[in-house]
Amino acid sequence: MAERDRIARAAGLMSAATMISRVLGYARDMVLAYFLGASGVSDAFFLAFRIPNLLRELFAEGSTASAVIPVLTEYQGRDPDEARRLVQATLGFVLVVVGAVSALGVLFAPQVVAVIASGFKDPSKISLTVTLTRVMFPFLLFVSLASAAMGALNVRRVFFLPAVAPAFLNLSIIASVLAWSAWVGRPVMGAALGVTLGGLAQFLVQTPAMRREGYRLRPVLDLRHPGLTRILRLVLPVTVGVSISQLYILAASIIASFLPAGSITYLFYSMRLIQFPIGVFGVAMGMAVLPSLSEHARKGDMWSVREDFSFSLRLLFFITVPAMAGLIALREPIVNLLFQRGDWNYQATAGTARALLYYSMGIWAVVGVRVVTSTFYSLQDTKTPAKVAALGLAANIALCLALMGPMLHAGLALAHALAATLNFGVLLYLLRRRLGSIRARAIGAALLKAALASAVMGALARWLLRGDIWQGSGQAALKAGLLTGVIALSLAVYAGASRLLRNEELAFMIELLKRRLGRRKEPTP
Repeated sequence: MAERDRIARAAGLMSAATMISRVLGYARDMVLAYFLGASGVSDAFFLAFRIPNLLRELFAEGSTASAVIPVLTEYQGRDPDEARRLVQATLGFVLVVVGAVSALGVLFAPQVVAVIASGFKDPSKISLTVTLTRVMFPFLLFVSLASAAMGALNVRRVFFLPAVAPAFLNLSIIASVLAWSAWVGRPVMGAALGVTLGGLAQFLVQTPAMRREGYRLRPVLDLRHPGLTRILRLVLPVTVGVSISQLYILAASIIASFLPAGSITYLFYSMRLIQFPIGVFGVAMGMAVLPSLSEHARKGDMWSVREDFSFSLRLLFFITVPAMAGLIALREPIVNLLFQRGDWNYQATAGTARALLYYSMGIWAVVGVRVVTSTFYSLQDTKTPAKVAALGLAANIALCLALMGPMLHAGLALAHALAATLNFGVLLYLLRRRLGSIRARAIGAALLKAALASAVMGALARWLLRGDIWQGSGQAALKAGLLTGVIALSLAVYAGASRLLRNEELAFMIELLKRRLGRRKEPTP
C-alpha cells in the first residue's frame, strides 16, 4: 500500500503541475485563435510547429526521459557519483547531437516543408511556413536539454518542477504574440519566436533544482560512458514507440494539407483539447509509475511490477474515461467558450468540435498506452513498443486515406482513435504474455464501471447544455458559469454512479484523501 500511495502522490504532483501548464496552454491557444483565426496563416504556423514538435517527442520528452530513468535508477542505487557523471555525459550528447539536428533543420527548412506541406499551393503560404520553421527549430535543442533534466530529477523523486516547466513555454508564446503584435503588427512571427524562447526557459527553470540534487550542469562529451551507451541503445527504439501520437498527428497534418483551408487548424485545436486529460493524467501516471516499476524490475520483483501496473492502469481509467465522456458531450460548448472570438467564427467552432468528437473516442487507449509502454521500459525492453508503434502508424495512415474522402478532417481524427485502440490492445496482449498475469479481469471490470458511470454523466451534461447560445460569440461570463456548474454537477453524478457500482478506485481515492487530511490535522509535537 505504501508503494501505491507513493505512485498516487507522484502522479498527483505531476498532474497538478501539468494542469497548470495545460490551463496556460489553453490561454495560449485562446490568444492564438484570436490573432490567427482558422486561416492559411494559422495552418502555416501549426504545420511549421509540427516539425520541431515531432522531433521533440523523438529526441526529448518521450525518448530521453523514458530511456534515462531506468538506467539512471540503476546507477543511483549502485554509485551516486557515477550517476551524476552519467547525467553530465547525457547533457553533452544532447548538446552536440541534437544541436546538430537543429542546425540542419534550419538549413534545410525549404526541403522539409516541401515534404510535409506538399498540399500547399500558394507560394506565399509556403514561404511563410519555411520562415516559421527556421525560427522554431532551435526549440528542439532547448526542450531536449529540459527533458534530460526532467529524467534526472524524476529519479530523485522530484516531480512537480519538471512537470510545471512547460508552463513557461506557454507564457513565453503569450507574451511574444502580444508584444510582437503591438510593436510590429505580425503576431504569427511573435508566436514562432515565443516557441524558441519558451523552450530555453523550460530548461533554465529546472537548473536550480538540478544543483540542489547534486548534479553538475557542465556537459561532458563522453561517448564511451557505459551508461550513456545503454541509454542510446534504449533510446533508438523509444524514438518510435513514445512518439507514436506525434507521428499520427504529423501524418494527419500532411494529409490535411490537401483538404480545405482550416482543416489543419481544426485538427490542431481539437488535439490540444484531448491533450488535457492525456497530459494531466496519462503522461503524469506513466512518468510517475516508471521509477517504481524500474526499481521493482531491478530487484527482480515481478509480482510488484504486475500489481503496480494493474493498479496504475485501473486508477488511470477511473480518472480519464469520464474526462473523455465530458469532452464528447460538451465538445461544442467547450470550443465555443475557449476560442470563438476575434477572427474565430462558428464555422471554425463546428469544424473543431467535429474533430474533437472523434479524437476523444481514443483517449482511453492513448493513456493506456502510456502506462503499458512505461512497464516495458521498466523492464528495459524498448523494442516491443517500437514494433507495435510501427504497426499502429501504418494502420493510422491507411485509415486516414480511407476516411478523408467521406469524412474530411473528421476522418483523420477517427483514424487516430482507431489506431490508438489497436496499439493499446496489441501492447496489452504482449505485456500479459511477458508478465504471465496483469489482473486483466480487474482491469476490464474497472474500465466497464468507469464507462457506465461516465455514460450517465455525459448524457446528463449534454441535455443540460443544449441550446443556440453555443453558436454565437460573446456572453463569455454566462457561458463560463453554465459550463462550470454543469461540469461540477457531472463530477458529482459520476462519483455517485461509481459508488453505486462499488468502484474500488473511488474507494482508494477516498481513503487516500482521508489519510492525507488526517495527517494534516495531527498536532505538531
